[in-house]
Amino acid sequence: ISICRDLPNIEVITFSVNGISDLEPLNQCQNLSELYLRRNNIASLNELFYLKNLPRLRVLWLSENPCCGSDPHHYRMTVLRNLPSLQKLDNQAVTEEELSQALVDGEEITAPPARRSVENGCPESTESSAAESTKETESELLNFSLEETNKIREELGMKPVPRDKFSSFSPRETDCNQKKRVSI
Repeated sequence: ISICRDLPNIEVITFSVNGISDLEPLNQCQNLSELYLRRNNIASLNELFYLKNLPRLRVLWLSENPCCGSDPHHYRMTVLRNLPSLQKLDNQAVTEEELSQALVDGEEITAPPARRSVENGCPESTESSAAESTKETESELLNFSLEETNKIREELGMKPVPRDKFSSFSPRETDCNQKKRVSI
């Protein structure tokens, strides 16, 4: 997702099912309002550190990542404590009561996650991304992501993203996967 460093004005990103583990490149996206990251490899809620200074972020879908852990209440409260401007988390509306409770039950994230040095800046765990290991084709993933995005936008009273405005690059063509495929 390093391309995000060069897209400071992007508003909607759908990176579901891509083997993503590092959210640092997103901290440049100051106009980001919707971020879809379902079914990736985000291991730590400390990755939220990189989203804390995104003033327009209102929709986040992070479910089905390792960072969600086995305690759904702790996970939700921690996300909401650190991202109190969210209106929707994991396709579920955020309530005022939850935001108040998050100040009590949620964990404050004050530092980025510790990183191990990794060759080429690409984690070795992306040798086969979730998209490669699933039986869904790239076009099915892209269509599913667009449908998922538009369903949430409709629920929030927003216009759907037109198909021709949706990212035309393949969800599997991240920098890391491209390097891996060239070296195979």
